[in-house]
Amino acid sequence: MHLTLNSHVDCICDFTYNFIWQHKGEELDPDAQIPSQKDSEYTYRQLVETLTNGEDVHISGSVGKRFASSLGVDLAYFGGSGKTLGAGCVFVDGDIGTRAGISMVSGAIYVSGTIAEPMGNIVEVVSDKEGYKKYISITDILKNGHQGVEFVDTRNTFDGKTLTLGDSILRDTVATRLDMDATVVVSGDVDLSTGILMQKGKVVVEGNGGMNTGVLLNGGRVIVMGNVGEFAGTDMRKGEIIIGGKAEGYLGANMKGGSIYVKGNVKAVPPAKVGAVDDMGLLQKELGINRMIAMMFKRIGL
Repeated sequence: MHLTLNSHVDCICDFTYNFIWQHKGEELDPDAQIPSQKDSEYTYRQLVETLTNGEDVHISGSVGKRFASSLGVDLAYFGGSGKTLGAGCVFVDGDIGTRAGISMVSGAIYVSGTIAEPMGNIVEVVSDKEGYKKYISITDILKNGHQGVEFVDTRNTFDGKTLTLGDSILRDTVATRLDMDATVVVSGDVDLSTGILMQKGKVVVEGNGGMNTGVLLNGGRVIVMGNVGEFAGTDMRKGEIIIGGKAEGYLGANMKGGSIYVKGNVKAVPPAKVGAVDDMGLLQKELGINRMIAMMFKRIGL
């Protein structure tokens, strides 16, 4: 599929249609024609279905924010399995706006220009297409091995089990939907929704986290050495979130299970409660602290 855009359009190839379950179609109609097309009349849904079928989409012109969101996810909201699809690739002859590849799990993004930060769950690898930069999913690397993958930034490394991101790029949704025993280490800060919908594995953020850290966590462990924004652990069901610094408000909102560990005087959103830490050894191991400091932490849970 090929289309030409005369101006930036948001949410192109967005499998969630800009989180349609929140706005119920008022902000984006999947069957509406994409604006600013030249000599074509494609809808948002047609692009998503093309990628779902494993075919590629080629776009001439720059695109806006939230490009290729949840690329490769068979979303349960639309009757899917919630698992990964063998999605096609997207090619952009131009630039891409912020939050490209949020919650992306398969396929690839090829771009001739640049991608603005924060990015999504993607990392740049050496391209196999002349004239394009190539980005693939962090989750895809961890799940499918990609042994021998070559990163453009040599500060990024992968040993088959642990992916270390040292490129200082700000990202959202790191390790989204990870469901195996693998680890991501981020040598810096992250932005929104780190570890969203994880089932297994571990994310270690050596800097600060943004809002919604560990949102919808369903297993695994998210560790942030620094501070996190509001709504950490929202809707989480299983697993652990460990926060080495400070946490802003609304901790554990609508929490259904799991544990959040954070230091100091904190408040939780009922029915979550603040109590004593049940595993000092876990905090000592993951944060590299002594028992005296571990005793300053609280556990938020049901």
